[in-house]
Amino acid sequence: MSDASLAARSAALDLLRDVLRKSIPFDDAFDAHPELRGLDPRDRGFVRLLVATVLRRLGQLDALIQGSLAKPGLPKATVHDILRLGAAQLVFLGTPAHAAVDTAVELAAAKGAEPYKGLINAVLRRIGREGVELAAQQDAGRLNTPDWLWLAWRQAYGIARTRGIVEAHLHEAPLDITVKADPAAWAERLEATLLPTGTLRRPTGGGVTELPGFAEGAWWVQDLAASLPAKLFGDLAGKRVYDLCAAPGGKTAQLVAHGAQVTAVDRSAKRLERVRENLTRLNLTAEVLAADAATWTPDQPADAVLLDAPCSATGAIRRHPDILRVKTPEDVAKLAKAQSRLLAHAVDLVKPGGTLIYCTCSIQPEEGEAQIDRILARDPRIERLPIEPGELGSGPSSGPSSGPSSGPSSGNAGDADLAELLNERGEVRSLPGMLGGLGGIDGFFVARLRRLHD
Repeated sequence: MSDASLAARSAALDLLRDVLRKSIPFDDAFDAHPELRGLDPRDRGFVRLLVATVLRRLGQLDALIQGSLAKPGLPKATVHDILRLGAAQLVFLGTPAHAAVDTAVELAAAKGAEPYKGLINAVLRRIGREGVELAAQQDAGRLNTPDWLWLAWRQAYGIARTRGIVEAHLHEAPLDITVKADPAAWAERLEATLLPTGTLRRPTGGGVTELPGFAEGAWWVQDLAASLPAKLFGDLAGKRVYDLCAAPGGKTAQLVAHGAQVTAVDRSAKRLERVRENLTRLNLTAEVLAADAATWTPDQPADAVLLDAPCSATGAIRRHPDILRVKTPEDVAKLAKAQSRLLAHAVDLVKPGGTLIYCTCSIQPEEGEAQIDRILARDPRIERLPIEPGELGSGPSSGPSSGPSSGPSSGNAGDADLAELLNERGEVRSLPGMLGGLGGIDGFFVARLRRLHD
């Protein structure tokens, strides 16, 4: 095994430990790992793919490993993680058996697990022979979903919807892009599908910063679901808008691009640096302010307020499979309390007749529908303003009239039933598994409220 290959797998092992043993978010652990800086882009990409695959398929991998052991019970943590990395390569990444097994054995020696080299070799060789066939027979969605999430989703959405959610999580999400202007022309340049909502969609993979239009600030990366809230205010030209909990700034950019005078507020000064960088690249201007949105009190109320509240992010598991491994029911309860405080204060920040939009990238009802029920029950100054399907998009997209048209990465998206994204109360409740014909969508909740009086 080459030094770079060993370094890549060593980094992958460290990242698994950080996520599974220390509950550090994967992106944070990846960005902070010192060895990754010395790897070339291809090896860094391999590390990210390998660890994400283990996190996405953890339940399946552990079942395969358990079934390949001569005695019941799993080995110590380091050995277990080495087996997970090796099995993921064999079963899901198509790595040749000799390469996956040999590198795992050498990794064991490098990580102080020399006595377990024989065990690792035997288990992985068996998985190499039988693993793909056995994995095809597994209940993948259920095995890879923690019990607490499975039970919560089944209670909230029923078994069929839950199946759709967990099966969507088995696949990496596509790359979604929001453009400042002329989406049809940019769909052609980027060889992307123009979705009915105006989002451009490309297959995942490749260097985002190398794509046409990135350096010149024509567009930014933003999931289809995350692009919806800012569209629901109507005409924003010249209006004052407070964007609360604004980082990383995709919605801020949308609001500014729609002509609003935006104040972007977030309690994290570090995360706001990214907002400033994005706005600079996009040649957009907003006031950016580090403050706690639960207590921040500006000089005057706004015409519109967007509250994208901190949440468990269970709607973004396709993009961040570590959420399956680091979030707990206690996190949801704690976040729900914070959301309630933020929402109550946000009402005070919008002027009578103005619009307040509350959203989260969670599919837990406690962080969505329950928050709206609570605020409506206790605050008579507001009412729900139902969202209509036509506000989400224009039906069939008007994609590029010429250019690449073969394959799924270019052309028109065609019809899409955007009404599927709305619940009976007129709120957006998107779930992974919806819009499957277009490549899916993240889970998201959006409610629109109107301020009635002081």
